[in-house]
Amino acid sequence: MTTRKLRLVVVCPHFTPDIAPTGAVMTRIVHELTALGHELHVVTSLPWYREHAIEPGWKGRIWRTEHTTWGSITRVHPFPGKTKRNLLRRAIGFGLFSLIVGLRGSRVGRGRIDGVLAMSPPLTLGLTGRFIATLRRARLVFNIQDVFPDAAIQTEAITNPMIIAAARWLERVSYQTSDAVVLLSDDLLHNVEKKVSPSHRSALHVIPNFVDTVAIAPRDRMTDYRRELGIGDGVIVMYAGNVGFSQSIELLISAAREIPNIDFVINGDGAARSSLQEIAHDCGNVHFVEYQPIERLGEVLASADIHVVPLRAGLASISVPSKVYSILAAGRPILAAIDVDTEIPRILATSGAGITVPPEDVAKFISAMRWLVDQPDLRVEMGNKGRQWVEQHVSPKAVALGYEALFVNELK
Repeated sequence: MTTRKLRLVVVCPHFTPDIAPTGAVMTRIVHELTALGHELHVVTSLPWYREHAIEPGWKGRIWRTEHTTWGSITRVHPFPGKTKRNLLRRAIGFGLFSLIVGLRGSRVGRGRIDGVLAMSPPLTLGLTGRFIATLRRARLVFNIQDVFPDAAIQTEAITNPMIIAAARWLERVSYQTSDAVVLLSDDLLHNVEKKVSPSHRSALHVIPNFVDTVAIAPRDRMTDYRRELGIGDGVIVMYAGNVGFSQSIELLISAAREIPNIDFVINGDGAARSSLQEIAHDCGNVHFVEYQPIERLGEVLASADIHVVPLRAGLASISVPSKVYSILAAGRPILAAIDVDTEIPRILATSGAGITVPPEDVAKFISAMRWLVDQPDLRVEMGNKGRQWVEQHVSPKAVALGYEALFVNELK
C-alpha cells in the first residue's frame, strides 16, 4: 500500500446501480481503491443494462455528474439500440458513447491526475482512455474483461472481413498504446501476447476478478426467490447471467428433456433468449426469469443446487466468466461445459468445487448432470470447498492492491 494519494480517472461501460457483471466488478474496485485513500473520478454510462434501454428516472440528459466523498461519478448516455443483433447500430452507439466519455473524462477532477483506468468491452474505451491519459499526462491501465473481437468472430456474430480487419487493428492499437494491460487469466494473457510486439509484452499483467464474500455467502436453499418461481424443495439447476450466443445454454434445454423430474432456471436476458424460449416451448421444467436486482444476487444463487457455466468451444482463452467466483462464494457446485485446461476447469480442479465436461458435448453434459443430481452430499461438499477457495484467493482488497501497484510503481 502506498502512502501517496493517487488521483485517478476511471472509464467503464457500467457502474452501480447498473446490474451488469462488469459494472459490479468496477464498482467494487473503485470502492476498494477509495478505501486505500485515493481520489477517483468515474465516467460511465447511465443505467441501461437490464432492459437494453435507459432506466426510468435517468432519462432526459446526455450526461449528469454527481459528487461523492471520494471524487465524482459522471454518467453518459450509452445510445443503446433496440436489439443486440444489429452490430452496426451497436458500433455506432459505442462510438458515440466513447467520444462523450473522452470529452467528459478530459475535464473531471480538475488539475493533475496520476492515471486512467479504462475497461473493455467496449474496445473503443481503450482509445478513449489513451486520449484522456495523453491530454492529462497520465498513465493508462487498460482492463480487458473479454478479448474482442475474438468472441464475436468465433460465434460468427461478425463475418465481414473488413469489419474484422478494422476490429483487429483497433485491438492491436489499444493494447500497444496502453502503459499496462490487465487480463483476467493466463489464458487471456497468452492470447494477447500474440497480438502485441515482443517489447510490449512486459506491459501485460494478470489480475483476476474477485467476489464480495460478505454480500454473497452460503445460505439456506429454500429462499423467497425459489417460492416466487413456484418451485418446491426439488433440485434446481440454474444458469444465471447473459443469455448470449457465446454461451451454449441449449445444453440445459437438452438436459431438461432427458431429466424431466428436476427444474432448470435460466435467469437473465440477452440476444439468444428469444430463440432459446422457442426451443424450450414444450419443456414445462424450464423457467426463464428476468434479471433480479443486484441486491438479490446472493439469494438467487443460493436458490439453485447446481450451477451451469457453459461456454462455446474456443472461447475460454477469450473470456473468463466472472459469475464463477460468485457461485463459489454462494457455496454451490458448478458443472462447467468449457474448454479443458483453461482457467475455469483449473479452478474447479484445484478447489474441488465442481466438474468440467467438454464444451457442447450433450451426452457428457447430461451424464455429468445426472451424476450430480444423484449426489446431494457431494454437492454440499463441493459447495463448501468452493467457498473456502474464494475466501483464500480472490478478495476485493487484494485485487485493488494489484491495480494500485500498476500506478504506484511507475511513479516511484
